[in-house]
Amino acid sequence: MANIVETAIGAGSFKTLVAAVKAAGLVETLSGPGPFTVFAPNDEAFAKLGLGTIDGLLQDIPKLKGVLTCHVVQGKFMASDLVKLSSALTVQGQSLSIDTRDGVKVDGAKVVQTDISADNGVIHVIDSVILPK
Repeated sequence: MANIVETAIGAGSFKTLVAAVKAAGLVETLSGPGPFTVFAPNDEAFAKLGLGTIDGLLQDIPKLKGVLTCHVVQGKFMASDLVKLSSALTVQGQSLSIDTRDGVKVDGAKVVQTDISADNGVIHVIDSVILPK
């Protein structure tokens, strides 16, 4: 099995996320032992931000790291675990709300695919980018 970064690369729908993780210098961290739960925005989610916003983030590495790390939770939380939670604390320090009333939403971002397992955690695909509060 592959780690979170390798799994995201292999999926093919996370080109923007992978580029951002590389630009922010987070490959080593997300390839580490973890375990991590990553709420991974797919390429369509990043496209909603607009090209100017993405380019701006890629030019501001501290801000980019802040955005990326608010998608990562320490520990491995499968979908069956998430439905029991009302919030999760990110490695960035932000608390994400978890709403399971109509599917699963994390801070308003809809989870569109769950439980993509990796050696060092799990990826849940979301349809929007979560921004730091």
